[in-house]
Amino acid sequence: MDILYDRNITCLVCKQTYTTKKVRSRFIRPIQHDTDFCSHYASEEANPLLYYVHVCPHCGFAATEEFSTYFPPRTLETIEQHVRANWRGKNYGGVRTFRDAVDTYKLGIYCATLKKEKHIAIAGLYMRLAWLYRSKQKHEEEKRCMRFALEQYVASYEADDFVHTHMSEVRILYLIGELYRRLGNEKQAIIYFSRVIARKKETIEKGIVNMAYDRWQDIREEKKGAQ
Repeated sequence: MDILYDRNITCLVCKQTYTTKKVRSRFIRPIQHDTDFCSHYASEEANPLLYYVHVCPHCGFAATEEFSTYFPPRTLETIEQHVRANWRGKNYGGVRTFRDAVDTYKLGIYCATLKKEKHIAIAGLYMRLAWLYRSKQKHEEEKRCMRFALEQYVASYEADDFVHTHMSEVRILYLIGELYRRLGNEKQAIIYFSRVIARKKETIEKGIVNMAYDRWQDIREEKKGAQ
């Protein structure tokens, strides 16, 4: 059985249908998880991150399953002008290389920004792109994307636009703290980890509370070692 299968997509902009590849769930077998929820896989071809963004070959609009079907006023016209009018018809519906995947994320972020998509959706794009760069040890690009992801997660938390998505409050608080930690801002990281720990009695996600406590302890140990 092939690792990949074709999924039919109807474009939100031009309404035409197209196919995009996805990794079959039975082949998605992580061999390692990082503290910011990044998963690592034994083979690149089985990495679902490569196929997270789907791109319409007809008009160039790139989206994910996190995108809403709603277009704020005038955003559809903006996308028509800046994306569709300049589209050259490249098809990302086949097997993707790392470079192909990076291109789809960049296009997805651009389309999400023009569409005024929720902060949580844009944050997810930047976060996954950072993970993709991590898989190739491209550390500068990874850090740049993490900074953008952090900005969007903070904006999402402040605007409450993560509500009614897969992202819970303790998870977004933890991610914000972990991104601050990875980017070297330990003071802000501790603030957000503390917020997670403070919710330990009211959340069912005890594992994330434990992760926040572990990261807090990591910071304390690193500070002791630096003295």
